[in-house]
Amino acid sequence: MIPFNQPSIGDKERQYVLDSLNSGELSGDGKYTFAVYDRFKELFGIDTMRLTTSGSSALELAALLTDIGPGDEFIVPSYTFSSTVNAFLLRGATPVFCDIRPDTLNIDETKIEALITPRTKVIVPIDYAGVPAEMDTINALAATHGLQVVEDAAQSVGSTYKGRPSGLLCDLSCFSFHVTKNYAMGEGGALVMAPGYLDRADIIREKGTNRRQMLDGKVDKYTWQDIGSSYLPSDLLAALLLAQMERFQEIMDKRLAVWDYYFEALGDLAQSGDIQLPTVPAHIQHNAHMFYLICADATTREELCAKLNQQGIKAASHYVPLHTAPFGQKNGWDKYQLPVTDDLSVRLLRLPLYADMSEADVQSVIDAIHRFYV
Repeated sequence: MIPFNQPSIGDKERQYVLDSLNSGELSGDGKYTFAVYDRFKELFGIDTMRLTTSGSSALELAALLTDIGPGDEFIVPSYTFSSTVNAFLLRGATPVFCDIRPDTLNIDETKIEALITPRTKVIVPIDYAGVPAEMDTINALAATHGLQVVEDAAQSVGSTYKGRPSGLLCDLSCFSFHVTKNYAMGEGGALVMAPGYLDRADIIREKGTNRRQMLDGKVDKYTWQDIGSSYLPSDLLAALLLAQMERFQEIMDKRLAVWDYYFEALGDLAQSGDIQLPTVPAHIQHNAHMFYLICADATTREELCAKLNQQGIKAASHYVPLHTAPFGQKNGWDKYQLPVTDDLSVRLLRLPLYADMSEADVQSVIDAIHRFYV
């Protein structure tokens, strides 16, 4: 059996989690949470970051900070996870779906401007498969039209765009540390933000109170200041994340080795036209979050997926585009004409990829794919 995903857990993770457990300080914003912030500053130069209970809650916190609400619109790809859109729907805003690029599967930045209306307030790109979207173009469009950008960077921790780390590509960026991501805390996420957002983010994150200011000695008691929710993850989970981030380069190198092995060994099938391999632009360093194939058609994708799973290789499709999903149809969003999204979403197949995947297991996947195409 070759699993689709498996977190890389070692002695350091066990040591830190046990230390946190023994300390009795299990609530949010403990010593491990602040150690995580120090680590992200050391690795990426990120100064203003707050851990959240999930990538979804990071997006919700970002949506609250944009002040988006009923009557407003946000531009977003349909080829994404439901959380990307739910965060803004919960504020009463309306999605405007944009098609994706045929190479990176990120939002097609050349199609955004035509979708901007007087009601548009936010652009929400995602970084598909750990490859950042074309953020310079997106930021320029936002500046021209007076819009905000919230980057769903759930998959791109450790990636860079034109030498700049993911998380620092716009004013509000959202990470995920779900167990399926490169660096895991089980359930968790983070919001990285420009400094001007921090004070209000701390209030919203603490149930709408200025408790953080009291803990920092700025006020003598905390009171209800704003709308908010409980977005603080346990310091126990932060302990797990700290260990993961202290192993950042080790995990990155292992994942890249698997990704590169797939890419080289399956090149012959790409040259013959049987499959399309992932595209990574030259100005991007990806983090090997995912390896996928684009099959010739939907039937071939389904047959290959079934054949791999029969052999104990857990391959999987990815998103059903949101505009064609049941909730999208219920709201009439299946009216959107998104030909690239519709085409690629039914042909894409993800392969197993995790840091501790053995070379023998990678070769088994490759051999099984080659046998299918013989």
